[in-house]
Amino acid sequence: MIDRDGYRPNVGIVLSNWKNEVFWGKRVREHAWQFPQGGIKHGENPEAAMYRELKEEVGLEPQHVRILGRTREWLRYEVPDKWIRREWRGNYRGQKQIWYLLRLVGRDCDVRLRACSKPEFDAWRWNDYWIPMEAVVEFKREVYQRALEELEPYLKRRTDRKPRRKTDGERASADMTEPG
Repeated sequence: MIDRDGYRPNVGIVLSNWKNEVFWGKRVREHAWQFPQGGIKHGENPEAAMYRELKEEVGLEPQHVRILGRTREWLRYEVPDKWIRREWRGNYRGQKQIWYLLRLVGRDCDVRLRACSKPEFDAWRWNDYWIPMEAVVEFKREVYQRALEELEPYLKRRTDRKPRRKTDGERASADMTEPG
């Protein structure tokens, strides 16, 4: 499904953990790392597409994540001719994306890269939120930068960090002050 301007509707997913690190997937048989993303099917809304892509590419279900925010508008990038499928040449220019920022509320072991028959990624890791833009394929860099800038405030608004464990000294101090 390509719009009249030549852009294919798509969703991008920035999945964060409780330390505000982000999921970074390595494309199958390539040394290219990226965020999960995928096309929006005809009749599908962006949020439904995001959950479908999350399951297909990362193996996570809606109960494993919480939506923290999304971009307000479509972010667009043009795809170089050498990357365009032959059947799309002529009327295809690139992708327009709605980006979602998610918080993993499940566990790392819930990630299953082989949840579908054609996996997108063969490895993954947690990375700093501000990944070096040189690590992103050149024609996507501006969109990644804009998406991360727009979504970053949602990380700062949340206080859903994992509770810090008390040290032995703090526990001993608390035991001494409790009435007994």
